[in-house]
Amino acid sequence: MAEQFKDQQFIEYVVKSIVNHPDDVKTERTVDERGVLITLHINQEDMGYVIGRQGQTARALRILLKIVGAKENARVNLKVYEPEGARMAHQETRRKPEEKEDKLVSDQDLADLGI
Repeated sequence: MAEQFKDQQFIEYVVKSIVNHPDDVKTERTVDERGVLITLHINQEDMGYVIGRQGQTARALRILLKIVGAKENARVNLKVYEPEGARMAHQETRRKPEEKEDKLVSDQDLADLGI
């Protein structure tokens, strides 16, 4: 396994502690002229746990990661990887309960039954 830095180990440890699929947590660390970028790959089902309500959990993770990076004189940023079409799939799953409403018994069905 490639060498892991403190910032990368830290974010993996914290995220694995809050998700339901810790084995799916992976990180990529890239360094460029702007600093360090850690890309976090997680299971799609755990996206809500990592992002949090209105992005509060992700924001807190970024703040903590910047503190860890500051100890090493590095500017560290976090990116949560989102595969293509993931939002569309999520929106479709959220619409499914609405589709069930369409399948409710209508007035015509009740009239046909004599109710």
